[in-house]
Amino acid sequence: MLPEKHFLGKQKAEKLLQIRVELKKNSYPLYIEQGSLSRLGDILKGRQALSKVVLVTNSVINDLYGDTVRESLQAVGVEIKTVEVPDGEEAKSLEWLGKLFDVFVEFRMTRQSGVIALGGGVVGDLAGFAAATFMRGVSFVQIPTSLIAQVDSSVGGKTAINHPRGKNLIGAFHQPKFVLIDVDMLKTLPERELKSGMAEVIKHGLVMDSGLFEYMENNVAKILSFDLQSLEQLVSRSCKNKATIVEKDEREQNMRAILNYGHTIGHSIEAVTGFSVFRHGEAIAIGMAVVSRLAVNMGLLDKDCAIRQNRLLADYGLPTAFPDLDIDEIMDAVHLDKKIRSGGKPRFVLLNDIGKAGVVEDITDDQIREAILGGGL
Repeated sequence: MLPEKHFLGKQKAEKLLQIRVELKKNSYPLYIEQGSLSRLGDILKGRQALSKVVLVTNSVINDLYGDTVRESLQAVGVEIKTVEVPDGEEAKSLEWLGKLFDVFVEFRMTRQSGVIALGGGVVGDLAGFAAATFMRGVSFVQIPTSLIAQVDSSVGGKTAINHPRGKNLIGAFHQPKFVLIDVDMLKTLPERELKSGMAEVIKHGLVMDSGLFEYMENNVAKILSFDLQSLEQLVSRSCKNKATIVEKDEREQNMRAILNYGHTIGHSIEAVTGFSVFRHGEAIAIGMAVVSRLAVNMGLLDKDCAIRQNRLLADYGLPTAFPDLDIDEIMDAVHLDKKIRSGGKPRFVLLNDIGKAGVVEDITDDQIREAILGGGL
């Protein structure tokens, strides 16, 4: 069964589902509720006295939600500067990082100023890394607008930009002051983006929450029809899972690595295709299909579990077949991925069962190639 709501406040208008990420001095709440975006100013004022904020977004999201954010902040006396970045991975670059720094300086930001990310994972990564590095760190707020950002990338403080040869190679841990998740925003997502986000939710079910996985198996049509109650259930359950992991391993030293299931292969596919062919979730779905085959080949996973995984990915419109790419280029990208141990051999998160995963090291290139070229299950 999925979690019930626990509300704060006395009046109906004040209700917000709150999930805490407990990290001692870096602890923060995740606020999850339909229609909560208009309350941003009051929440910010109640948690942190900031006189200036830079809002980082893209043109599509700015047209949809920018005015609501600005009006809410201005109502509580916050001066705001909006910066639009490109809609896509090209924004996660040194060029755009430098442009944000220029805006921060011209806007006369101080350590008492803040940065708000309004957008998907790309906006959150770029804005978060800029906040982490400007003046050795300024306050940061996440307002994720895509499913993939709401359930995963906005929680946990991982920020980064890309290098041409690898994804997220330049980054820092910088926890937000809070995350505001308004599931109403999912209504404006293109269908492909919603399906891409489902890859990360399915991943949560695969590595640590078999109940979530079963819920997704039993409610495919309802979820894909943008039923907001169902989507809120998925978001809140995934956020609770992510918070539990982050609390135990903030800087990805051990346990948090299981959240990288499918990501080394997925990131390699993205890098080799110039971050322009596949959505992130699509690449991760292919990566999960590959590493499930790797786990089966190594005798760690029953073949029926891998088939069940791939069936659910397909039910949500996600690819599982490896694309026609140069395998040598993929292997080079695998070795450049930051998720390798000090000895240089890739480590992979592999399943033992639905809801159970672990990290396996000393995997050979031949084993990886065999899993990539091994065809469907």
